[in-house]
Amino acid sequence: MKKVIFACAALALLSSCNLAPSYSPPRTPTPSGYKEGGESGVGWDEARPSDGARRTKWWEVYGDPALSNLEDQVQVSNQTLKADEAAYRAARALVTEARAAYFPAVTTSPAYTAFRSSDTVRSSTIAGGTSTSGGSTTTSTTTGSTSTTGGSGQLYTLPVTATYEPDLWGRIRNTVAVNADNAQASAGDLANARLTLQADLAQDYFQIRALDEEKRILDATVTAYRQDLNVVLELFRSGIDSDEDVAQAQSQLDTAVAQATDLATARAQYEHAVAVLVGQMPSGFSLAPGKFPAVPPGVPLLMPSALLQRRPDIATAERQVAAANAQIGIARAAYFPALDLSATAGFESSHLSQWLTWPSRFWSLGPELSETLLDFGARKGQNQQAWAQYDQAVANYRETVLTAFQGVEDNLANLRILATEVAQRQTATDSTRRYLNLALARFKAGIDSYLNVTTAQTALLTNEENLVQTQLRQITASVALVQAMGGGWSTADLPSP
Repeated sequence: MKKVIFACAALALLSSCNLAPSYSPPRTPTPSGYKEGGESGVGWDEARPSDGARRTKWWEVYGDPALSNLEDQVQVSNQTLKADEAAYRAARALVTEARAAYFPAVTTSPAYTAFRSSDTVRSSTIAGGTSTSGGSTTTSTTTGSTSTTGGSGQLYTLPVTATYEPDLWGRIRNTVAVNADNAQASAGDLANARLTLQADLAQDYFQIRALDEEKRILDATVTAYRQDLNVVLELFRSGIDSDEDVAQAQSQLDTAVAQATDLATARAQYEHAVAVLVGQMPSGFSLAPGKFPAVPPGVPLLMPSALLQRRPDIATAERQVAAANAQIGIARAAYFPALDLSATAGFESSHLSQWLTWPSRFWSLGPELSETLLDFGARKGQNQQAWAQYDQAVANYRETVLTAFQGVEDNLANLRILATEVAQRQTATDSTRRYLNLALARFKAGIDSYLNVTTAQTALLTNEENLVQTQLRQITASVALVQAMGGGWSTADLPSP
């Protein structure tokens, strides 16, 4: 009994071994603040403690119910997201599969066999051999030899086999860890895909709203051009103006009408893109014209240190490092022997009536220790490969972190510079509108030709369109900044390993 207790204690001690290196997330330099954050003017201030609360619906800061409704549809209807979610469920299933190795595997294989051996089989033994008889063969004995004639019969078997591999060197635990880390990385991929699709939808939506604003500007311009054409026609009929001015006014009107019509092409394409993002057929989806938000909302800017917990792609890269670390433990375990424990018991009989009786029982029990004695460097190569893959994962993680900070800085710079540019373009638009009013007054007074009016009108339309495009770049940069900060996601959303 003491030997059994000692053997069990030794087995438990060996099972506590884990050859994987101790893991901690790779260190990466984190700045104390953002270079391009600025101090005022763009609404992106450093977060206060209360701003650390998770925001799962980050798009609500734009205050647009139509956008919020579309974003909610992305969560449940987007097909790309469904595919990523299925990939995550498959990764979770691999964890369940790997954990099953912690326990014995029990199998059974009931069988019935009917047989007949050849009558021509003969065998010989030395003199003095024994003769046996059974239910399926007949044996006769002669001096100095034994001859066996063929026979027939049947055999019923019901074996139950249990096999178990003690986790002596942590191979099973590290296999489970690899699959669990990969499942968490898959969850990060799913969150990153969801965030990307949400940001794509928001940007496409604002593209549509910018086109609606340009259409409004062009419609107003067409109305103004028609009024000016009527004025020119009246002056022409009165003999004050020339036919050339009439043709110029008509040409300008026709050009503006064509520009307004051309906007429908781009709007239709963005509308179709939104339909696909929300999982609908483009033929059955339409978005009514709406107001363009000229100024992006102010959103608290996360501290750089918080970015590592808020970016799902960073979390994915870190989990891949953890999986590579556990893979090293699996490679190291190959240097040590593997112990397999197996036991088989059951019933077998040549007669159905005696199949499940106590005399028909059989059993076997025994451990098996296996070890590779010579592999000509195969295990060494596997270990080198595991370490190389770990180094690769660490480098990828650090590159992901650097790229994340770059994305934040890029969009902060965009917002800071575009805020100034929007103000400048607004000033230019106001100045051009004043110039147009003066040119119209001088034309009606007969002081200047219609050419000055045409020049002013063209400049005003160009400045108004440029202002809308700059405002669009500003608001899409704000969406990109929210995406660069991880939206409303957090590493707390990762499933338990």
